[in-house]
Amino acid sequence: MTGMSQASFDLDDGGEPTFSVGELTAEINGTLRRRFFEGVWVRGEIQGWNERNGHAYFNLTEDTENGRVTMSVSFFANARMRLRPMLGRHRLRLGDGIKVRIHGFLDVYGPTGRLSLKMGGIDPRYTLGEMALARDEVIRRLTADGLFDRNRRTMFPLVPLRLGIVSSIGTAAWHDFTDELSRSRLGFQLRVIDVRVQGDAAVEMVTAAIRTLPAHSDLDAIVLIRGGGSRTDLVAFDAESIARAIAAAPIPVLTGLGHEIDRSIADDVAHLALKTPTACAGALIERVLSYQQRSEELWEAIAGTGRQRVQRSGERIDEMEHRIAARTRSATAMAGQRLDQYAARIPSAARQVLVTQQRRVERAAGRLGGDARRQIDLAGL
Repeated sequence: MTGMSQASFDLDDGGEPTFSVGELTAEINGTLRRRFFEGVWVRGEIQGWNERNGHAYFNLTEDTENGRVTMSVSFFANARMRLRPMLGRHRLRLGDGIKVRIHGFLDVYGPTGRLSLKMGGIDPRYTLGEMALARDEVIRRLTADGLFDRNRRTMFPLVPLRLGIVSSIGTAAWHDFTDELSRSRLGFQLRVIDVRVQGDAAVEMVTAAIRTLPAHSDLDAIVLIRGGGSRTDLVAFDAESIARAIAAAPIPVLTGLGHEIDRSIADDVAHLALKTPTACAGALIERVLSYQQRSEELWEAIAGTGRQRVQRSGERIDEMEHRIAARTRSATAMAGQRLDQYAARIPSAARQVLVTQQRRVERAAGRLGGDARRQIDLAGL
């Protein structure tokens, strides 16, 4: 045993050394430093993230065939400060549920005898790659089940005024969304479910809210909103349960998840995905105003058509009036002419009738005279 004095251990009857607890801890640490003098890379999932006085402590876990294996990790303030710019460039924020590949030095802490890893580095590509792989697997399962574009096939109402909102009430995202709706002065009606949008409870709460809201048959759409954040802040919206809840919703689901670069799976399966809560509100306002404008244009077109038809009917009536008046004048003139002709013919016809009747009278008088003489003759007068 190198580096150990004669007084550092006792000999039992068999001549084997006996370490004190402190001596054994120091020996283990020395062995660890010699064996892993350049440190060690370890991968696993963060659980139990806890911050105290600028330091962070968590467990790095792995599920194996023999159960879950856990290692304690200390992430001290100086190391956090040094790694913060790199994590910021990759838009990563460490926390529960994040899979990481980290570098550190093994150490047995004397007061507790607990083996831990003092974290000093991280491979951001591993975390991003694990997130991408998990995301691809969820999308594959959704596609296989025919759910990936199911919500996009729902009918988007022409006037989406009755909205079910899934959000964290009181956040900047909530105020941005509701303020935009208020400024529109349109009659939006909101039914709101307050949820966590980050952390352990987020997935369960968001999933339950999306599944609950369609029970209200008066809703036109569901809106899922949150503010911006790192990629790991938004990892909840890659959860399969949220994606399935969106896909199964019988009404359109709109997302405004506040990130300009990345798309979550929730965005992919939603009927319409907007970059921010404000943009989400703007899309709803634009749709209502578009319907209002189309309605006004249609009403104006109907009124214009009515005016044109009334005008054309008036013109036809005027034309008919002119034609009737002209025909009346023509008929009156023709009737006058016929009357004149009749009047002209009446004296001539009357004279002819008088002459004819006179001749008849004369012939009758002649016959009467002859008859009278024959009667006198017969009478012998």
